[in-house]
Amino acid sequence: MSIATPIDRTAIEQIVRNVVRAQVNGTADEAAELVVSVSARHVHLTDEDVEKLFGAGEKLTVMKELYQDGYFAAEETVMIVGPRRRMLPSVRVLGPTRPRSQVELALSDGISLGIDLPLRSSGEIDGTPGCVLVGPKGVVELKEGVIRAERHVHMGPADAAYFGVVDGQRMSLRVDSACPAVLENLLVRVGRGIKLEVHVDTDEGNACDIDQAKKIELLKP
Repeated sequence: MSIATPIDRTAIEQIVRNVVRAQVNGTADEAAELVVSVSARHVHLTDEDVEKLFGAGEKLTVMKELYQDGYFAAEETVMIVGPRRRMLPSVRVLGPTRPRSQVELALSDGISLGIDLPLRSSGEIDGTPGCVLVGPKGVVELKEGVIRAERHVHMGPADAAYFGVVDGQRMSLRVDSACPAVLENLLVRVGRGIKLEVHVDTDEGNACDIDQAKKIELLKP
């Protein structure tokens, strides 16, 4: 009489992930291509603030489509003015518009402006510092909304199943370059219709020479 060998739990979990992934997009055995984007300083605006800064009835003009469908870098730029009149000229606006205006800067930008930047997930701006935005047609004073966006990875349900993660979990990013590094506490953000993409800011990207990396790898938790 033969006794069946128990299936390893890790193997079972991988099988489940593969089945889920196959049901979502027909791919079960490998992850989607990983794209890493270095996010330079930028601004998100409400429809109302677009009109205040660029004129009544004005809309954002698409300059360049971004990797995620429906998102773009706009032709429009603004000047950011911080405490003691320190400023950053010509900061790019990204679209589409949002319910609340928000400024995303790197740590070095905050030092230059004299703003102590809180590390926040994009959209979580309650209680954050403000600044003044100057456009060609007007000025907007933000009472809050200036942050350093924490490093994060966007992915769809299929990629989340492959990596075995859920929205809000954390991963790490290993960068093999002349300045190798492992960037920890990468926030996982899962959404339908979203492509696999990591976002880090310019300080983080420069610190590990990410543009010249030989290999970049997402590490499972």
